[in-house]
Amino acid sequence: MLYLVGTPIGNMGDFSPRAVEVLSSADIIACEDTRRTGILLKEFDIEGKLFSYHEHNKASKGPVLVSRMKEGLTVCLVSDAGMPSISDPGEDLVKLCIEEGIDVSVVPGPVAAISALVLSGLDTRYYHFEGFLPSESKPRRERIEVLKGIRETIIIYEAPHRLKKLVKELCDAGFGDRKAAFCRELTKRYEQVVRMTISEAADYYEENEPKGEFVICLEPMADKSEVFDTDQLISRFLDEGLSTKDTAARVAEITGGNKKNIYDQIIKSRK
Repeated sequence: MLYLVGTPIGNMGDFSPRAVEVLSSADIIACEDTRRTGILLKEFDIEGKLFSYHEHNKASKGPVLVSRMKEGLTVCLVSDAGMPSISDPGEDLVKLCIEEGIDVSVVPGPVAAISALVLSGLDTRYYHFEGFLPSESKPRRERIEVLKGIRETIIIYEAPHRLKKLVKELCDAGFGDRKAAFCRELTKRYEQVVRMTISEAADYYEENEPKGEFVICLEPMADKSEVFDTDQLISRFLDEGLSTKDTAARVAEITGGNKKNIYDQIIKSRK
């Protein structure tokens, strides 16, 4: 059995009683950094056998964990902070377990991306989780080019020493006038959310050196309505028997467009 256990992203008070219970009963606790996880376990008086599992040893250590689970042992997987498998090698272990018919369960916990999203003030209904961009130049440029075509709120993780570079790259890509929320130290004492455009961020972080790990929530470059054929959607819903009012509501929901404008468009097309 594999349990994916969410851990605090900063505030120890966010660690759930169920997480403590499951970790306490585990035969093996797989983690990225045994020292960091050791501090967490000590905080909650949890005794457990720690097993190092991270990006650089997952190919060799994953099969070892699978073999232990096949022997009947219970393995808990934790990340340094937040939910394992989110920008984390845990997703590889989950795939191995599924392939081998091993049960996987989850003990939910904090997620930095969602925490930042709800604080951002941007659209939370539709969003795209990007996580960390590649560090290599060419793949990084390619991913930023992809982001230009995303029509939902974009969530990016970035380290403080690369933040100013990221802001410049986004400006160069055409995101300068887009709204963004720069979130850092989430759930901690010095939690900060700075809301501004990308161009404003370029000036801001020249005067304020970035500190702490960042989650950036970014307004998309264009409206979602641009990637949908509104006329086709209108025809489809009218053909299905929806009223003009309901059709306008459904098309607005899908495209992010203005419901009244779409309603007027339908009425005009029928004249």
